[in-house]
Amino acid sequence: MDFKLPVRNAVLDPSFHTEDEEVYDGREYAKWEDEHDSLRRFREEFVIPSKEDLKRKKLSISEGAALEDLSNPRCIYLCGNSLGPQPLNIRKYIDQYLRAWATKGVTGHFVSHEDSLLPSFVDVDSAGSQMLAPLVGASPNEVAVMGTLTANLHILMASFYRPNKERYKIIIEGKAFPSDHYAVESQIRYHDLDPEDAMVLIEPEDADRPILRTEQILQIIDDNASKAVLVILPAIQFYTGQYFDIGRITAHAHSKGLLIGWDCAHAVGNVDLQLHDWDVDFAVWCHYKYVNSGPGAMAGLFVHERHGKVSMAENKKEAPYRPRLTGWWGHDKNTRFLMDNNFVPQSGAAGYQLSNPSILDLSAVAASLHIFNQTSMGELRQKSLKLTGYLERLLLNYNADLSPEEELFTIITPSNPEERGAQLSLLLRPGLLDHVLEVLEENGIVVDERKPDVIRVSPAPLYNSYTDVWEFCRIFHQACQEAANVKNKN
Repeated sequence: MDFKLPVRNAVLDPSFHTEDEEVYDGREYAKWEDEHDSLRRFREEFVIPSKEDLKRKKLSISEGAALEDLSNPRCIYLCGNSLGPQPLNIRKYIDQYLRAWATKGVTGHFVSHEDSLLPSFVDVDSAGSQMLAPLVGASPNEVAVMGTLTANLHILMASFYRPNKERYKIIIEGKAFPSDHYAVESQIRYHDLDPEDAMVLIEPEDADRPILRTEQILQIIDDNASKAVLVILPAIQFYTGQYFDIGRITAHAHSKGLLIGWDCAHAVGNVDLQLHDWDVDFAVWCHYKYVNSGPGAMAGLFVHERHGKVSMAENKKEAPYRPRLTGWWGHDKNTRFLMDNNFVPQSGAAGYQLSNPSILDLSAVAASLHIFNQTSMGELRQKSLKLTGYLERLLLNYNADLSPEEELFTIITPSNPEERGAQLSLLLRPGLLDHVLEVLEENGIVVDERKPDVIRVSPAPLYNSYTDVWEFCRIFHQACQEAANVKNKN
């Protein structure tokens, strides 16, 4: 028997015509949405693990077989907020890099090939910036593919955190991702300041629903503006999935004389960022989540064009460029190999580069960005709003006839679609998590957890379908009920 979900309150596509409301409740509606999805072709660009793959004990496979053998049922992969699946074309990009290295050796730095997907080694970082810029709403000059997220945060804080006796505090969320917290705390200590005094933590007003209201953030900025010098916030909060009002918060911080940086790890490839137009000072992110470039993939950063200007004219009173940590790959390309030890940075974000990049890592990022460049973040965001909205309605309607005491889970992510990305964070009743995860795993559904009781579910518009969402809800609801029954028996 086909499982039915009461989606009476869902925002349904009006072009799906039926006089029978029950038809909306089943798999048929999800399949119809998938058939009319203009982005559905992109699913074929990714290797979605099969259910058999998830249980595989060895990487080696029988001769003639392939990991992406489509005869095996695919899993339901809803974990792009943690690690995106592998793009099919990544092997082609990496193989070309290996061939270029093998055939040209050191001359591969300057010699390209007519059929190459990327330029010669010394110019691959510039090509990466060209491909990356549309994802974050910036000019290529404002972004760089480099380093790792936390290392890039340190590099930019070394330039943008310039404390003095009067203004020295950094405003950060109290529930920041640990690496961000550590980076901020260590930068404060590096300047011989006390984190207990110099770190302003924005704590949730409600511990059970740890959302930070925009008005609360603006008030904290107001309360600390006289002594603060920098604000660092996540574009999307990793635990709750809340999408902050970047433009409004940035404008308010600037009105109080503060610089502001954003951790966009959960936002790049997820929402339609406009970092330049929002006047953001700087931003950092990784590429292994929604951008699907692989575990620990090379990261990216943004520096607004006004901070990246370089003027080496003589007899100028102001500094020729913004103070920063420097390395030779940030040096002007035209004179980089003169080796005269007279640092002249490239303009823009590229001037913050330190060492020459790993072409292997950059090839993986470029392979993924190639897929994004075939569409737009605006199109992806529109599908994401519908897909996550569909997930939310299926989940909410399951609880529609239950009292709060009877509900087995609640959604802690904001209900306003404009205040979230693809992720919904589900807070389970205490004691249910382990059993629910076991059932999901048995059925080939990949999500992730945050102890003690939260499951994060992220339907990514590039490769997830409405049928994925429908099937997840069917199994998730059954898993919750099973877990509750087991707990009641014990």
